[in-house]
Amino acid sequence: MRSYTGKLIRINLSQGKSQIEDVPEALMKSFLGGRGMAAKYLYDELKPGVEPLGGDNKLIFMMGPLGATTAMSVSRMALVTKSPLTGTIAKSIMGGNFGAYLKFAGFDGIIVEGKAEKPTYIHIDKDGIHILDAGELWGLDTQQTHAKLRESHGKNTQVACIGPAGEKLVRYGIVISDRRCGGRTGVGTVMGAKKLKAIAVNSTGPLSLYDAEGFKKIAQGIIAELKTSPRRIKMSDFGTSYLTLGFEKMGIFPVKNFQEGHLEDVEKIGEEEFAKIKTKNDGCYGCMTKCGQVRQVTEGEYAGAVSEGPDYETIWSLGGNLANTELASLIAADSLCDKLGLDTVSAGNSIGFACELFQRGIITKKDTDGLELKWGDHGTMMKLVEKIAQREGFGQLLGEGTRRAAEKIGKGAEDYAMQVKGLELPAYEPRAVKGYGLIFATSNIGANHMYGRPREDLAGTTDRFADEGKGKDIARAQIGQAVEDSVIQCSFGPVTGLNPESRSQILVAATGFEEFGDPAYLNQIGERILCLERSFNVREGFNRKDDTLPKRMLTEPLENAGPATGQVFRKLDTLLDEYYDALGYTRQGIPSAEKLKQLGLE
Repeated sequence: MRSYTGKLIRINLSQGKSQIEDVPEALMKSFLGGRGMAAKYLYDELKPGVEPLGGDNKLIFMMGPLGATTAMSVSRMALVTKSPLTGTIAKSIMGGNFGAYLKFAGFDGIIVEGKAEKPTYIHIDKDGIHILDAGELWGLDTQQTHAKLRESHGKNTQVACIGPAGEKLVRYGIVISDRRCGGRTGVGTVMGAKKLKAIAVNSTGPLSLYDAEGFKKIAQGIIAELKTSPRRIKMSDFGTSYLTLGFEKMGIFPVKNFQEGHLEDVEKIGEEEFAKIKTKNDGCYGCMTKCGQVRQVTEGEYAGAVSEGPDYETIWSLGGNLANTELASLIAADSLCDKLGLDTVSAGNSIGFACELFQRGIITKKDTDGLELKWGDHGTMMKLVEKIAQREGFGQLLGEGTRRAAEKIGKGAEDYAMQVKGLELPAYEPRAVKGYGLIFATSNIGANHMYGRPREDLAGTTDRFADEGKGKDIARAQIGQAVEDSVIQCSFGPVTGLNPESRSQILVAATGFEEFGDPAYLNQIGERILCLERSFNVREGFNRKDDTLPKRMLTEPLENAGPATGQVFRKLDTLLDEYYDALGYTRQGIPSAEKLKQLGLE
């Protein structure tokens, strides 16, 4: 018995059929789970050139080998597809309870293919897999959808669904389960294109482990250490909101669409201010940290707004990025994005992009439905969020993402679209942390802070402004992230208590695969996943030319950013060469035949 169920569900919506398949043991050993196994299925089954919003694309939900166990912070789920924003491989990690309950129901994952003729949802219970009419659900927001499905199938039903944004094919739609989401790369848009409103699970259990007693001992030891962990306690108290003031002081917190690095009155959206309106904690299955901060606005124009957040990324995207320090509006906007099914990072970026174009006279009120786009105007921000999700007026254009919107606007608008490969930049100024810049440029899914972290740069153990000497470190960081996303463990390492050694030990106890006991073996899996994703993109026509950053990062010195003022990305080509060399790719960013053979991908 192993912690894998060894089964997955394949659902063909065009045919209205489902089947249960075995997961080969060799696949588990070579790709671990989660992101890795999903990427392998997608690479093998998707022909090059498939339209992301067509019926031939596939959307894969995949759990990791530790999910639904008593280990801390490992019950997350990977969503993998071909992105409608970028045309690259896409991955998004979703927390909450859905993945654990899918595993309790007996499945490691779901592969969704084809396209339904009418709105559909899937229900999984002890009696089987049911493909059902979602006509009454179509058009509902995500909270209403959860409520309706629990009314139909019971209060313990776990749901993953999309909102109106996904239905209307906004290119950065999300998949959401309660208040946790698969939030980047447009995975919810692919779900909407398939006319799939939701997947609901009523599970039966329990889960097996290879060495239950050994597993319990390791897990309990980790829990004992976590009880007094300062980082874990801080995450419980504040979530990621505590990052805002520190990063702003370092010049890492971008302001006004990456024009500068200082936000006036930033203290108004610091962690202590959010703590004043916190009502409770929430979190993912089996996690003692419960970093989710449920906050409620009690007065003013946004009174009654409730959100499990916003997290640091959203505080930035709908706050600092727009020069908005109205805390209540951030709660309201975060909640609205979740209900409508919008990625807050791409939504905030798209609005910031529009604000700068308005500032520069590239667009006017004629283009914006009469709206005057001003920095700090949270009322207009709320209107634009609604317009984007409903694809109304100017929101129709912004719902395409900044790259496509800039192409349609012209007049030099491309220079102000802060994106890589079509995916909008997250909340870290690349000129202030060159390691992040290299991660964004080389990420196979576009600019994403969850494709590896330059931990040494952030900790100050390396020079974050250095223009060379980072290639090996960033390659290692991306390999490590691939392992984390396949286990799947929370990326806030100290919150899980899993270091490379303890992770290997607990994986062996869970699965019985002795190979997992060697951290170097797991790192090779991570490198294999990274290389496979790169190979997917190469097959789609991507190469070195696409591993770049917005023009602003390469040509404009950073302004008003404390110690980072004056920084610019001077030697991207040097860093790319270092990165490719570290991974065994050609100087065009293509895995060499020797490297493919070494990783078993020949």
